[in-house]
Amino acid sequence: MMANVKHQLQQELFLPSDERLIAMVQVFKVPRKRKHSYLCAVLNTSETPVTAHLYQVKKGDRGDVHKKKLSWLLRDLRCVDGKSAEKETTEFDLHFEKAYKWTAMKVEEKENFIANLWRLSQRFLIQKPDFVNVPDKLLEDVTDPKALNQKSQSVDDLSIAGEDYQALSAKEESDLELLMSECHVAMSNAELFAEQLSKQLSVLDGANIHSIMGSEDQVLNLMRLLDEGIQEAENIEDKLNSYDHILANVKEQMEVMRDKDTVVTQRNNNHQKLLEDMERVVSRLDLDLKHMQALMDGDLTTPNGIFECTAAAQALHGCMNADIHPSMLKMRAVEDQQKRFKKLSTNFSKRLAHHLNNLFIHQGNEIGETLGRIAGDLRMPQHGSAHKELVIYADLMLWLKSTDAMVFHGLSTVYTDSLSRLYVREVQDFLESAKQRLMSKETKGKHGMLAPDTLKLSGSSTSLSKMVESRGRSSSMQSVDSAHHTYGSESDLAARSVFDQVLEKVLSELERVCIAEQDFCFRFFHLIDNKSSHANLEQAAKTASAQEGAQEGPEVVWQPQPAAAIEEFIMENLGEGLLQKRETSERRQINDEVRAMMVELFPTLEMEMEAFLTYAERQDGMYTMYMLVRMSQHVINNQHVGSFLGKTFGNCLIKVKRGFDKCIEAMLQGIREVKVSKKNRCGIISFVHQFEEFANLAEAIFKGSDRRTDLNKAYSKLVHVLFEQIQKVAAEHQKTPREVVLMENFHKIFSILSHLKNAGLEADRKEAKQLYQENMQAYTTNLLGRPLEKLHIFFEGVEARVAAGVKREEVGFQLAFSKTELRKVIKEYPGKEVKKTLEHLYKKVEKQLCEEENLLQVVWHEMQDVFINQYKHYDDLMTKCYPDSQLSLEFTIDNVLQYFSDIAQSH
Repeated sequence: MMANVKHQLQQELFLPSDERLIAMVQVFKVPRKRKHSYLCAVLNTSETPVTAHLYQVKKGDRGDVHKKKLSWLLRDLRCVDGKSAEKETTEFDLHFEKAYKWTAMKVEEKENFIANLWRLSQRFLIQKPDFVNVPDKLLEDVTDPKALNQKSQSVDDLSIAGEDYQALSAKEESDLELLMSECHVAMSNAELFAEQLSKQLSVLDGANIHSIMGSEDQVLNLMRLLDEGIQEAENIEDKLNSYDHILANVKEQMEVMRDKDTVVTQRNNNHQKLLEDMERVVSRLDLDLKHMQALMDGDLTTPNGIFECTAAAQALHGCMNADIHPSMLKMRAVEDQQKRFKKLSTNFSKRLAHHLNNLFIHQGNEIGETLGRIAGDLRMPQHGSAHKELVIYADLMLWLKSTDAMVFHGLSTVYTDSLSRLYVREVQDFLESAKQRLMSKETKGKHGMLAPDTLKLSGSSTSLSKMVESRGRSSSMQSVDSAHHTYGSESDLAARSVFDQVLEKVLSELERVCIAEQDFCFRFFHLIDNKSSHANLEQAAKTASAQEGAQEGPEVVWQPQPAAAIEEFIMENLGEGLLQKRETSERRQINDEVRAMMVELFPTLEMEMEAFLTYAERQDGMYTMYMLVRMSQHVINNQHVGSFLGKTFGNCLIKVKRGFDKCIEAMLQGIREVKVSKKNRCGIISFVHQFEEFANLAEAIFKGSDRRTDLNKAYSKLVHVLFEQIQKVAAEHQKTPREVVLMENFHKIFSILSHLKNAGLEADRKEAKQLYQENMQAYTTNLLGRPLEKLHIFFEGVEARVAAGVKREEVGFQLAFSKTELRKVIKEYPGKEVKKTLEHLYKKVEKQLCEEENLLQVVWHEMQDVFINQYKHYDDLMTKCYPDSQLSLEFTIDNVLQYFSDIAQSH
């Protein structure tokens, strides 16, 4: 079985690539015994020198086709572990770069495979693998030259020991074909062909024997020469052994010399590295003379001097924080130099702190641009010049923050103390000016002296004066208390327009000043974490050191920096748009340190803002709507730009929201307390008009705002109270019927809510419509009543008899409801009498309804439908109860339509 597989593998897998299969073993991995494969030892004769390979061969997915799965070079084999040299086992390991564990199907196959591996390694490998736990019988001794010669011969003939079949070579195949072609009967008579070959072989054997006997002397000479050659080879080997001994002594001497050379080379390398380290330490601790002069006497009042001091401070920081090995810090020279740098740093720190301290106090004492200079415009004073004067010291402040944190924090405290007094005074004056602006505009509005532009609303508001003109209410229908406040007068609209402009100006100016100051503090005081600050200063120091290294020779004296470098330094610190810079794509996240400094600089800002908002709320409760919208928008705009400003405006927004809720509650209370005059007809109640004015004003203010939710809640509360109070007024009013009050006011509410188009009020709008329609129907039915009184009473009696069980056609036989009695009743209501009754009814409706809602014609048309329905009802009863009587009313439906039309046109 194995011979067939071996022959198949040789023919199909190895022969096409000029490889010769030497040994193979069938193996598997525990526990997958069914998934077996073959380990093959192969010689590649196409390569020079000949190389040996190991392959793992497995069957493919299709039938008996074999494929090479893994391959290794025999020279990569490190160890062969037979697992046990005493007892037989099928397990063995092959160690290449990693160990492969195998289990053979039979012990004989495993031992034969390991023996062939040992022969191949002895024959073809210089660095031979280790064979452990392998029986000695498998490892033959090859130390004897003669045995090695014999083993070499056997290894050369591995094909005979390791395989059962050898294919014919090309030459052998051609010779065989030539031999067979010379014998014509080779293919037809194999026995005759074999007999001929035997005869030829006998002839050749005889010839060979005669040839050997004739060359016996030559064979003896050849043997003698071989013995002499062996003797010479032994002599040469003896000489080579003596040479090896001499070379061994030379090798020892060379190794001693090599060790000495290594020590010398290592010593030279150590000296070179020490020299380099010392030069590095000296260069890093060497501060240029010009920098020392700038730190001691540099001018801190001019841009050129500040630039020189900044460069010197950065270079000093680089020297004091140089990257030096800790062991070198213990050197006396390094310690002295560090002490010298420390003293220089302390002196410059004191000089810089004294200069900046004076600048901060001086700027805090100066008012700058006073409000008197900008009295024509409501603006906060600008501190651009002060910021420009200070920001050029930003890099020095960074150095001071990293070098002397105590002095840095002291300067920060001086700055906030000095500037906070200035900002407190400016904010107070600015908001007081805003209050005066509101007071002056309000006074002018009351005396009719408003400027034309004050009637316009800015921002989210629009002109509301048209709403006053469109109201068109008749003064006779005003049943409002004369002392009650209105929401839509021209003076009120103008004053609110002015307040909206002033409020937006106040918020914008405060936002501008706070953000400008915040940007300045962020850059000047470097309000970031200490690690980032230190990293920035380290980078600056490295840059300064690099510029230092670019100079040639230590003897070069200090030269002033080029003008271009100074201008670049100034532009970097005073860049265009510094004070108004607003990042839009990535807004700066302000940390707690920035917020704390801004609180110290503007300690009374929130309090002053709340006082201003409280003052405005007292002037007019409707101002809270403007404040809610404007403040909300500014809170959104500043929630990422600056947490201080966002928090301040956010706290104010909470107060504004409370004021708005308070205003709505006041409106609700006012609606509940409205007193309606009972001497005149009711008409549209005052709080309904006020709600309309409030809604129009609120829609104009909240248009496009994100505070619609608050307005919708206010609408819901107001509409609910309106519904309750309309019901209450309708029940208590003595002059106007209840249905009229409900019909007119709910119609007005329905109109207002329809105009608002608010999805949240849709249910209230439908309810108002339903109440309006129900009360109009009730009013028309009750008012029309019984215009044909006697006729109505007569037919009520007829219906009563029918209900009592009298047949309809027999009702006419009743004495009280006879045809004669019916004729008498009909004669009492001729057409003229009916028209006269309707005219009187129209005047009554006209007197009870107000002109504002224009419901007269609607009610009159509804009454016309009710009267015609009554007419049809009477006519139907006469047809059913008095058949064949030919009785009918003296007027027709067309007459009724004509009566109603004439009366309506005449009025």
